[in-house]
Amino acid sequence: METYDVVVIGSGPGGYVAALRCAQLGLKTALIEKYNTLGGTCLNVGCIPSKALLDSSEHFHNAQHNFQTHGIELKGLKANLSQMIARKNEVVSQTCAGVKFLMDKNKITVLHGLGRFVDAHTLEVIGQTTTKINAKNVIIATGSKPNYFPGMEIDKKRIITSTEALNMTEIPKKLLVIGGGVIGLELGSVYARLGSSVEVIEFAPSILPSMDAGIGKEFTKILKKEGFKFHMEHKVLGVVNKGKSVVLTAENKKGEQVSLEADYCLVAVGRKAYTEGLALENAGLQTNQRGQIEVNDHLQTAQPHIFAIGDVVRGAMLAHKAEEEGVFVAEQIAGQKPHINYNLIPGVVYTWPEIAAVGQTEEELKASGRQYKAGSFPIKALGRARASMDTSGFIKILADATTDEILGVHMIAPRAADLIMEAVTAMEYRASAEDIARICHGHPTYSEAIKEAALAATADRALHV
Repeated sequence: METYDVVVIGSGPGGYVAALRCAQLGLKTALIEKYNTLGGTCLNVGCIPSKALLDSSEHFHNAQHNFQTHGIELKGLKANLSQMIARKNEVVSQTCAGVKFLMDKNKITVLHGLGRFVDAHTLEVIGQTTTKINAKNVIIATGSKPNYFPGMEIDKKRIITSTEALNMTEIPKKLLVIGGGVIGLELGSVYARLGSSVEVIEFAPSILPSMDAGIGKEFTKILKKEGFKFHMEHKVLGVVNKGKSVVLTAENKKGEQVSLEADYCLVAVGRKAYTEGLALENAGLQTNQRGQIEVNDHLQTAQPHIFAIGDVVRGAMLAHKAEEEGVFVAEQIAGQKPHINYNLIPGVVYTWPEIAAVGQTEEELKASGRQYKAGSFPIKALGRARASMDTSGFIKILADATTDEILGVHMIAPRAADLIMEAVTAMEYRASAEDIARICHGHPTYSEAIKEAALAATADRALHV
């Protein structure tokens, strides 16, 4: 039986990055993946394919609504969904092949099959054949799967998850989206841009309820202009597949029942940790009430040599969070003393405009009693934004009222997914709003809005409003 220094279960961003870092540190490493391709949910049916379709649909939307203003005239414009899906599949294929290349380059043994514990140090991989291996250390990185609640059971035909939404054979005339979070809004945006009528049903009072309240309020206005309809504070009672349509029944805050009919219903009410088939009990482990594996601050489970990372443990379900944890665990196993600042893991929504945030929200600061000041700058005041016809949104900086240290940055802006990293970097070095305000930003750029928001937070001295 082969013995490895580290065995990683799951090849998503957390798992494959953990394996890479282990190999870099000279540890004999094996990676177990139950599917034929590497990359997990993110690369195969999550981050990468959704961004590919978001980009394709945004190109179509611009061609339909903005090209003429730019002086570009088109005739016979139509969306070819099958070609969009084909391009998306090629992007996924190339990306997954890239991970396989990295495994080979770093001499990591890849075992395809279902990985399960025989005991705390022994694993078996059940594939075409069954292989047993010994592990000095194990990293569980099995990720998550789409969640749903009673009454909205998935049939993968008309009542679908994000996985099926990435492989549609037609553009729905009408699409219902249960959940006003990141996944629902991103995939809802894809089909709204292609011509679908999209209605979002959300239990909370606002969309993106975990983000700064100003973000949800502003983004609701933007999406309504694009044709979205919202049913806030509605509890879904049930969804039924009627053959060629779906009927959703919900209860509004007044206790009244509402019925909605559409071609498809996308269930996007979050994700839940995935540990099925691991036989955790054989290793002396169990999951908590949320189905997650409990870990300490070093990401160790009840068995100190078994670690768990990413979606299967507490915290935000983000690919980049899983990657950081993968590196963190690998370096610990190698005897180093790494660190992760969970407060500085950015959150991103890849709609258009994009949404990004890092640090604390205004609501969190108020709840904690911390005295703060806020500076905000509208994107429409940027020359660069007017030139590109991307004038929706704002950037808000929250800073300590006394020390001026930046506590949170929240933005709806073109290229917010990239812009947020200026804020992350600044906060990592505990910069003040004044520090950013004093930095020369290129003109004309979108990043000038960060400088202006910092100026606004520093004695309300923004220049261009």
